[in-house]
Amino acid sequence: MIARPAAVTVLLLCFLAVSPALGVGPDAGQFEDVVAGAVSYTSGAQAENGSFSEQFGTGVTSIVATGLLKHGRPPQDRVVSKALAYLETHVKPDGGVHLEGTRYRNYETCLAIMCFSEARRHLQEQGAADADRYDALLAGAEKFVRKLQWDQGEGHGPESMNYGGAGYGRHGRPDLSNTGFLIEALKSVGAGEDDPSLQAALAFVSRTQNLETEHNTSPFAASVQDGGFYYTPAAGGQSQAGETDNGGLRSYGSMTYVGLKSMIYAGVGPDDPRVRAAYNWARKNYTLNENPGMGSSGYYYYLHTFSKALNAIGDAEVVDEAGVAHDWRRELVETLASQQAADGSWTNENKRWLENDPNLVVGYALLALEHCKPQATE
Repeated sequence: MIARPAAVTVLLLCFLAVSPALGVGPDAGQFEDVVAGAVSYTSGAQAENGSFSEQFGTGVTSIVATGLLKHGRPPQDRVVSKALAYLETHVKPDGGVHLEGTRYRNYETCLAIMCFSEARRHLQEQGAADADRYDALLAGAEKFVRKLQWDQGEGHGPESMNYGGAGYGRHGRPDLSNTGFLIEALKSVGAGEDDPSLQAALAFVSRTQNLETEHNTSPFAASVQDGGFYYTPAAGGQSQAGETDNGGLRSYGSMTYVGLKSMIYAGVGPDDPRVRAAYNWARKNYTLNENPGMGSSGYYYYLHTFSKALNAIGDAEVVDEAGVAHDWRRELVETLASQQAADGSWTNENKRWLENDPNLVVGYALLALEHCKPQATE
């Protein structure tokens, strides 16, 4: 259930604001308790074959295992090792990592790439003799998702609304969510800002923003002009938040933060008009109580994209439209702590996008909390 505690402070982001430092971030004890509860929950929620919520594909298993790895659980950990072994059973000859017959090949493989990349990082830091055990798997998976990206080989050159995007399957209409996962997966295996696939993906990301620029001359660019992001400009365009009276596609929170972090990962700087406009949208619409524009739909997905984007920016605090500074890490930990069930899990009463599944939401929460770790003090 999503709690709505009155004490939760509404955050509004202002990237260029300068104000005194707020302090030390989240309370260490509270942070450790929240994470410990989530980690403990996973040990009892894992299926015998190592999966989490296999009925929804391999993605939930990858999300949970990545979250555990991000919080210091090594590949040798009982829950993590079983999850990795399960994922390995779904590696396909063409490099994909997904359930047989699924339409979510890009989504599931990108999540698996992030999971195995994190496992490899642990093994390398340990100096393990088998530190290269996932190299071939990752190389094959990387090649697979690059092939799924819409490019000129599909007859969709740079002028196409499909160009650079990724969707569900080889011929699925591209969308910002899948494209964001593609960018993050490629970044996790070392792709640089000038990587051709990242730059092509950036072209698609720019076209999902409600902002008319040299990078975005889509039919929807000038309809809203609020700087936020929506789901896709392809195949006639779609926003999960609906349309405006003039036919524009409404911006909403989770996609705006996916767009923001994706631009940063692809090398777009803070002075770029796209980044400035996105922050202005965030200042006017930001809240920890809901997914702006979507209410409770996709709330925990939103929180995890929020955390990743703010971490990518690098500021310890954000400043709202009224000039009030917020320690965003502390406030996010407090929000998740107030919503956590006794068994360490979270559940969204809104079933949309599977957020009534506690396994998925625990994974999202762990990924969000990764960027809230208290700083060591002298």
